[in-house]
Amino acid sequence: MIKKLLKRVFGKTARARIEGKCHIIPFEVHGVGRDGISPAARKVAEGLHAAGYKAFVVGGAVRDLLLGRHPKDFDMATNATPEEVRRVFRRSRIIGRRFRLVHVMFGDDMVETSTFRRLIEAEDAQTDEHGRLLRDNEFGDQEQDAARRDFTANALYYDPVSQEIYDYHDGYADIRANTLRMIGDPVVRYREDPVRMLRAVRLSAKLVRMLRAVRLSAKLGMKLDAATAAPIAGMKELLGNVPQARLLDEMLKLLMSGHAVECVKKLRAMELHHGLLPMLDMILEQPLGEKFVMLALQNTDQRIAEDKSVTPAFLFAALLWHEVLAAWKARCDAGEPPVLALHTAMDEVLDRQREKLAIPRRYDAVMKELWLLQPRFEQRGGQRPLRLLAQPRFRAAYDFLLLRCESGEVDGELGSWWGEFQDATDERRAAMLLPDREPKKRRRRRKPDAKPQPEAAAQMALPIE
Repeated sequence: MIKKLLKRVFGKTARARIEGKCHIIPFEVHGVGRDGISPAARKVAEGLHAAGYKAFVVGGAVRDLLLGRHPKDFDMATNATPEEVRRVFRRSRIIGRRFRLVHVMFGDDMVETSTFRRLIEAEDAQTDEHGRLLRDNEFGDQEQDAARRDFTANALYYDPVSQEIYDYHDGYADIRANTLRMIGDPVVRYREDPVRMLRAVRLSAKLVRMLRAVRLSAKLGMKLDAATAAPIAGMKELLGNVPQARLLDEMLKLLMSGHAVECVKKLRAMELHHGLLPMLDMILEQPLGEKFVMLALQNTDQRIAEDKSVTPAFLFAALLWHEVLAAWKARCDAGEPPVLALHTAMDEVLDRQREKLAIPRRYDAVMKELWLLQPRFEQRGGQRPLRLLAQPRFRAAYDFLLLRCESGEVDGELGSWWGEFQDATDERRAAMLLPDREPKKRRRRRKPDAKPQPEAAAQMALPIE
C-alpha cells in the first residue's frame, strides 16, 4: 500500500525515503537545488552542520521554491538553542521575549533562525475562554515543530547541504495537488489562533496568483481544502478576540502582499471582511467606493510587482477616503465651513477606525496631508496651482487624484490638466491657468502705532511736582 501511495504521489520514478512519520524527498524528485537558496542562508546551514547541529530552510521559502518562485526571505529552523547559535556565529543577536530567535548577519543580509518548538498538548495549553492559545513557546524536536505549524505547505524542511526535503504532513503532495490544508483539526487550530483564518485567505490568494504566473496548472490555482475552509464562516467572530496589534500586522501583510485584490475577493467570499476596515464592510457595498478601493489595491499590487516603493499610509488613506468623503459632505450640508468640516471629518473617521483596527498614529500626518490636498486640485487659477506643485507630497497626492478620476469620482479632465501642468514650461503654465474666480482674502490693514498729541507729549514731559 505504501509503495503504491508513494508512486501515486511522487511519480513512478520517485524514490522517497521514509523515517518514522517523515518522508525524506531527494533532490532527484523535487528538483530544488541549493543554488536557489540565498548565500547567507547556505552559510547558516553549513555553519550549524559543521558545529554538529541540524539546520533547515523552513516554511514559505520552501513552498515558494517548489512553486518556481524566488522567496524574499529564507528563515532557518534548527535543533540548536539560541545561545548555541549565537556561539557559532559571531555576528548574530538574540531577540524576542516570548520566544527567542537569532538574527544572523552576513553583510547586509540577515537570516532569522529559530529553535524547533513543540506543540503544546490540549491538557497543558494555556488558553482564554474562547480557546485561543496564550502560550505555546517551548523548545521541541523537528517532528513537534512541524506539527505546530499551520498548513501542510508550510511544514516542509529543506536541507541545503543534502538538498533533501523533510515532509511530516504530506505538504509536498498537497502542493503538487494545488491544495492548502490545515494540519490537525481546523476547528481546534482556528480556536488556538483565529488569525489563521486570515492567513488561510492570504496564502490561498497568493498561491493562486503565483500558480497563474508560472502556469503550473490549468486550474485557478491553490484551493483551500474543504475541511480547512468549512469552519471559517461559523468561527469568524473569534477575530474580535485577537489583539489589535496582531490583527493590524496580518492585515498589513494581506494588503501589502502584492496580491491584495485576490485577498479582498476571498475575504468577501468567506464573509471575513466585516469589522476589519470600513472599506471592507461598508465601502465595498457602494459601487463608486468599491471601484475606487479595488483600483487602489490593484495599483498597489502592480507597484509591488514592479519593485516600486509602496507605503501603508497611502493605502490606508485610499481605503478610508470614502468614509472621510461621506463625513465631510454631511458636515458641509449641515452648514460647516468646508475646511473645518474636512478636518473634523478626518479626525472622526480615524477615531472610529481605531476602535476596530489600531492604525498607528505615525501614519496620520501623511494620510491627512493626502486628503487635505485633494480639494486644492480644483483650484486652477492664480498662484494656487504653483503653490500646490511645491508641496512635498504633491506627487503622492496627484497619484491619489488619478485614482479618483479613474473611478469616476471626479472628471478625468482634472487629472489630465494636472498631468500636463506639472511638466509644462513656464509659458505653457501661464497659458493653462484658468481665470481666478476664488474670492480674494481681504488683508487687514495694520494700524499705525499711536503717537501722543503734542499737548499730551508736552504734559508727559513736565516734571512731577
